[in-house]
Amino acid sequence: MLPFQEQIIADLLEDPNGGVVVLSSGLPIHSLVASLLLLHHPSQGSLLILSASDSQKSSISRSLLRLLQNDNPNPNPLLPTDIPGDVLSHHRTALYASGASYFVTPRVLIADLLTSRVPPSSIAGILIINAHRLTDTSTEAFIARILRSLSRNAYVRALTDRPHAMVSGFSKAERIMKCLYVRRLHLWPRFHVLVSGDLEQSPPEVVDIRVPMTPAMRGIQQAVLETMDACLKELRRTNKVDVEDLTVENGLFKSFDEVVRRQLDPIWHTLGKKTKQLVSDLRTLRKLLDYLVRYDAVTYLKYLDTLRVSEGVRSVWIFAESSYKIFELAKKRVYQVLRADGVRIIANKKNNVVKRKRVDENSLIKNMENDGLQLENSSLSNKMDNATMEANVGIVLEEVLEEAPKWKVLRELLEEIEVERRKEDSLKDEQNFADNGGDNNDIVLVVCKDERSCLQLEDCIIKNSHQVMRQEWEKYLFGKAELHSLQKRNKKRSQDPKGYGVLDGAVASGSGENSDPSTISKLENDALLAAASEISHLAKEEIAVRNESQPLSGRRGSAKRRCRGRSQKATIKARDSRNNRKKSAHKDETVKASSEATEPEARSAVLENDLIDSCIGDSDKSFLQRHSHDSGGSESSDARPIPPVQFYALEKDEQILDIWKPSVIIVFHPDMTFVREIEVYKAENPSLNLKVYFIFYENSTEVQKFEASIRRENGAFESLIRQKSLLMIPVDQDGRCIGPTSLCEPSSVVPQNSLTRKAGGRKTMEKEMQVIVDMREFMSSLPNVLHQKGMKIIPVTLEVGDYVLSPFICVERKSVGDLYQSFASGRLYHQVETMIRYYKIPVLLIEFSQDRSFSFQSSSDLGDDVSPTSIISKLSLLVLHFPRLRLVWSRSVHATAEIFASLKANQDEPDDNKAIRVGVPSEDGTVEDDVRAENYNTVAIEFLRRIPGVTDSNYRALMDGCKSLAELSLLPVERLAELMGGQKPAKMFREFLDAKCPTMP
Repeated sequence: MLPFQEQIIADLLEDPNGGVVVLSSGLPIHSLVASLLLLHHPSQGSLLILSASDSQKSSISRSLLRLLQNDNPNPNPLLPTDIPGDVLSHHRTALYASGASYFVTPRVLIADLLTSRVPPSSIAGILIINAHRLTDTSTEAFIARILRSLSRNAYVRALTDRPHAMVSGFSKAERIMKCLYVRRLHLWPRFHVLVSGDLEQSPPEVVDIRVPMTPAMRGIQQAVLETMDACLKELRRTNKVDVEDLTVENGLFKSFDEVVRRQLDPIWHTLGKKTKQLVSDLRTLRKLLDYLVRYDAVTYLKYLDTLRVSEGVRSVWIFAESSYKIFELAKKRVYQVLRADGVRIIANKKNNVVKRKRVDENSLIKNMENDGLQLENSSLSNKMDNATMEANVGIVLEEVLEEAPKWKVLRELLEEIEVERRKEDSLKDEQNFADNGGDNNDIVLVVCKDERSCLQLEDCIIKNSHQVMRQEWEKYLFGKAELHSLQKRNKKRSQDPKGYGVLDGAVASGSGENSDPSTISKLENDALLAAASEISHLAKEEIAVRNESQPLSGRRGSAKRRCRGRSQKATIKARDSRNNRKKSAHKDETVKASSEATEPEARSAVLENDLIDSCIGDSDKSFLQRHSHDSGGSESSDARPIPPVQFYALEKDEQILDIWKPSVIIVFHPDMTFVREIEVYKAENPSLNLKVYFIFYENSTEVQKFEASIRRENGAFESLIRQKSLLMIPVDQDGRCIGPTSLCEPSSVVPQNSLTRKAGGRKTMEKEMQVIVDMREFMSSLPNVLHQKGMKIIPVTLEVGDYVLSPFICVERKSVGDLYQSFASGRLYHQVETMIRYYKIPVLLIEFSQDRSFSFQSSSDLGDDVSPTSIISKLSLLVLHFPRLRLVWSRSVHATAEIFASLKANQDEPDDNKAIRVGVPSEDGTVEDDVRAENYNTVAIEFLRRIPGVTDSNYRALMDGCKSLAELSLLPVERLAELMGGQKPAKMFREFLDAKCPTMP
């Protein structure tokens, strides 16, 4: 454990009430929590850990096990375990009283605190991870308030490593301290004297490699930045957001979207479509910058094609002046469309339509029928070649397949590392040096941002870079071909359609250098389809060869010769598909690639949702260690060996350095948080010879984003230091400024007409308000706010409703998002139906967020007609179907608490035992408190109420006068008139029953 970590623990233990610790990103929170667990003794009580993710739980357990190997003051400590919500209540009570450490969810703990399942004296304190997520209305703040009221000796300690999130709101750090009832704020930035001294005492050897971007990548980056700047300028004209935040540097971070939406959410319903689209476009442009340096050229082009389809109509950024460069340069990185004589096809500036010569397809078909040959036969290929050469010069699809510059650098770097290691081993053998205690590991750790990049880099190492690009290119072509086939099936085509023969390798030829833009698009699409057809023919031939168990090399060579002849003379060629197939034998994977093409709608999030489910883990280490032995099998003979390689994806958020203990780390996608983890890892292992390589794209947004993240964190700590010097925490209340106190009680509860003759005008003791809350509702912040208002919260499991305010009032609470989902699934209809069945006053509460607009849509968007997709129309139909249902609109959770208080006025308090039994059948099948149907057949009642003449005023009399619908149908008109209260409804009822049933003709 480093000295600065020991100082943090000492500062926390100094204050018995606890405190809030803010660390720089990457500093080990899990080690601090493990140390606090190690110092905890069961005699103090149980220690509860809240809001920890699964990866944080595993990191804390591993750190605790590592600390247990050293000498510690607490022998035989227990590792923390989870307390799930499905454990029986008396078992949870026993666990709380055991004095051990547990991970517990806030929803389970607050319910146990409110139901007195947690002995107050048995809790030593709570540890809250990710304190930056806390708010005044969060469940963790609710737990702290209840715990402080039950036990003054329990401490509350909160930790976070997201300093920029602690300054995102107005005095957020101060508000978090007040809601946790703590007085101490501990700030530990990277530039702290103790932290910098410990981490810089034995720094690792760092090599900064700057890789130049290709001209196309630089052009795309410049075009995206210009487009983003144009969108920001357009957004500034709205005068709706703070201009200081609208900078290109801030736009590189994901939090920029949250900042803009936070400012626009209260007025979102008043904004125009263009402004809303600009906010979405900025997020798309940020992804384009990120994906440019992360993914290969073919995947980037595939993502752009998806954007063109999904956002081409409504997007604003596509119509910017520099946006066309993004698409054009992305295509140039993958392929180019040329004439067979090498002349590049460009758009005609005068927009003159140039006539195109076509191959006489009818004559080719006629010749094919006369000769009785198939398309694959060489005689037909010769006829097609001759006809095409006579027609005109053909169109050539020249594959570029630009490889990522980092790939080559990574390969060369791994070879260089292996050469240096072998030299060091030979020197050690000559000098008879002993091993250094086994501290140095042979594994080279390559760190990427996502799992897809890890798998792709692994393929680059096992095979070669060009082979990986060929695989991506084939997937791209197969996607184009399948999309084209889907479009053909969906359209009604004539018997002899236009463009016949495109998928068989024949493409229309252009007669000049300049062509119309639409002509270029058509020719380009035809060339892509023809290239896809060529690859599919090769795949089919290889499948046939495999099925016939023939030698693969002979058929592949003939397939290549046949394909080469067709592409050179029949208007399409794929240059790299010949030369590179001589070097690599990877065509077995083209069949698998054909199943991966999907429609554009399904590929709208091709990069976000197409990530692999699992990254390379510990079990794959032995597989990766074979790189140094068999990596040359798929590459050229001059490939040099490489060391064992292990890949790690930063998105997994796991502490892996202490597990793998690498001696060389290659940071392929630099990240500030991981850099700090490397520094801590080296400081904890000073004897380790650690070498770190950082691979950056020179003059790229990747460097700009990395440097801006450091500046942003330093600025956040400077702001927190200023806030700490101005903190106002009342000492006499233990920091309690939020919650019910004697000083902040509302004066409205005091009767205005109190008389002095009645007990001297002293206020009478009022009964405490009670609200029965469903257990599932503790995921929201409303129970916390109700408790702040002085109401007693009774958590139970309800079958009907979410909140029970009185014996007659039941409330079903819906947020805006939940309301849309409930209407779509039909769940809301069933919930309202059950509430009306068991309660006299059913209420549907629609609660909006405090920082969002208090409206579903703008008033200008409201239509006059009923629409099945409109939420207003659905609500109207719901109220018409259930007339007794009451709708309550709330602006925020605080407004909801005020509404509940007004609804409970002059009402009896609810009984939790009765509320639990509502809607639950007993052993004999009857249901208690069924106020509407009284255990009658509800289906028959619904049928009865729809018969003409039956109204809300007489249907109960009909139910009391007969036992079934069959008996009711036999009653005479006179008896019906007595039960229904008049002759007119009785005649309507009888005429309906006696009416002749229409027969089918």
